[in-house]
Amino acid sequence: MDTQVLIVGAGPVGLTLAIDLARRGVRCTLIEKNDAPLGYPKMERCNPRSMEIFRRLHLADTIRAAGYPPDWPMDTYLVFDLMRPPLFKMPHPTVAEAKARRDAARDGSMPLEPYQIISQYTLEPLLKAAVEREPNVAVRFGHELQSFAQDAEGVTAQVKKSNGESVAIRAEYMVGCDGGSSTVRKQLDFKMDGEPHLREMRQALFHCPELFDKVRAPRARHYNRIDDHWTLLIVQDSREHFTIHAIVDKDEDMATLFEKTVGTPVRYEMLHCAKWVQRLLLAEHYGSNRAFIAGDAAHLVIPTGGLGMNTGVGDAIDISWKLAATLHGWGGPRLLPSYEAERRPVGAINVKASGGGTAGRTVWRAAYRPNIEDDTPEGRAALAHLLELAKDEAPKSFRVIGAELGYRYAGSPVVCDEPGGPQPNIEEYQPTSWPGARLPHVWIEPGKVSVHDRIGDGFTLLRLGAGKADAAPLRQAFAGLGAPFAVLDVDSEAVRETYGFDYLLVRPDLHVVWRGNALPDRPDAVARVVTGH
Repeated sequence: MDTQVLIVGAGPVGLTLAIDLARRGVRCTLIEKNDAPLGYPKMERCNPRSMEIFRRLHLADTIRAAGYPPDWPMDTYLVFDLMRPPLFKMPHPTVAEAKARRDAARDGSMPLEPYQIISQYTLEPLLKAAVEREPNVAVRFGHELQSFAQDAEGVTAQVKKSNGESVAIRAEYMVGCDGGSSTVRKQLDFKMDGEPHLREMRQALFHCPELFDKVRAPRARHYNRIDDHWTLLIVQDSREHFTIHAIVDKDEDMATLFEKTVGTPVRYEMLHCAKWVQRLLLAEHYGSNRAFIAGDAAHLVIPTGGLGMNTGVGDAIDISWKLAATLHGWGGPRLLPSYEAERRPVGAINVKASGGGTAGRTVWRAAYRPNIEDDTPEGRAALAHLLELAKDEAPKSFRVIGAELGYRYAGSPVVCDEPGGPQPNIEEYQPTSWPGARLPHVWIEPGKVSVHDRIGDGFTLLRLGAGKADAAPLRQAFAGLGAPFAVLDVDSEAVRETYGFDYLLVRPDLHVVWRGNALPDRPDAVARVVTGH
């Protein structure tokens, strides 16, 4: 074998997977067809769950330092242009405000890490630098997957280098993080179900350092221009770069829309412009034998709500520890198949959430009329009608905290599930320790140390009650399988009240796999289930 895991695609998902696998002691080769990271943004928001994951990879502070400042306003406005007063405001907390709310919470209702705005062209080089520091990873840009073949022992990939040379790479497993046109998915012959072509748009990136010195509009993150082009101006992390998404016929129209949206003469440069298509698609499978897919290769959403890259980061963390467990010899035969059983339902929920947010935008956008800026009874009535619709429909794009934090691996073959359980709620998050759920964040030391911070890279038994039963039988059960196991005692009424049980078993990705008020009567059975045996 040339490597243990071949990762195809070095976007945020593939880079995150490579970093996590490397730190779990797995040798990886990461290939990317482009010669360098992309120079334009496809995403701008790391959601709270992704930032919790990056915290565990010791990257959260680095990402925050490179991204939006914590006090920059995050609000969204509806405008005619940035020289006239906004017509409608959707307020959103800054990162600093979100951190203050988190620090004050004691009930598990807030994430350990708030979201972070960072442009993809800023994030990818940071992750690339981090992965290049890992001795277990060989990073190969300018290497494009052409085809692959699987057998009982591994995968053989045929790869073409940017200089035209062809090489073969032999790996025990392969993960395709190679985007919406995934070569891995296509060769596995996985169909994509859903809406393949909702509407075609363009995205353009502009550099305009003087914009906020010239305009009168309040500082914000999003400005929706009221027009028939669906124009959306997004402030990038530098606050000197801006993207516009719009429906236009040609690239030059994007520059015209930028000028109309700004509303006053400014010096600017259009750095990039490209078409993209709104799609809502989900792959019928996430893996076959020794080859898997993750990120956009498995699910395509509209950027509404920021559920694309972030869902992919969740995929990466799920498949990562399972691959490591299998390669290290303690993962059972049901562990890798559980990746699809767990992550595909999450993909389906997030595709639905993205579609719901876009549907809300469609409603108020459809109310646009050509006379809407006229100071006439008809113009004022058209504007009032659009704004009344926007009041209810526009915020739907941002109501996704339940999808971000509240997903649960119900029915997973590697979770000791319980009958019933909370149903998925896209818009709201209710903390729960129900098996399959992400362990809610609760402070051990307020504002400093979370329960999350004390959980290692293996399985962890939380002992929360007044009496601490002997964990030796459970420890022996995991030791018999060769699986890593630790005990964490937490003497905190707030933690015990939030989690609701004296004992919780948590796996490496911070999802609860078992809970009870007494240790299990059959610890060997629990250990075998949660390790895939």
